[in-house]
Amino acid sequence: MSEPEFGLAAMYRVIKKSGAERVGDDAADELRKVLEEVALRIAKQAVDLAVHAKRKTIRSEDIRLASKNIVRL
Repeated sequence: MSEPEFGLAAMYRVIKKSGAERVGDDAADELRKVLEEVALRIAKQAVDLAVHAKRKTIRSEDIRLASKNIVRL
């Protein structure tokens, strides 16, 4: 398995900022896995959008549009 991109401490902070008093190690690790999976899907979609627009540079608009296509809240 590859090394995680996001730090575990950041996951604890995110969950705590959401109102949790205590955070289990497994919960922080699971959030990290889920966020990395979603981030990868968004990044791949953003690359596709840039390539379609005949650009090599990924722009913030690509990320924003890709996130709207991937994440439905």
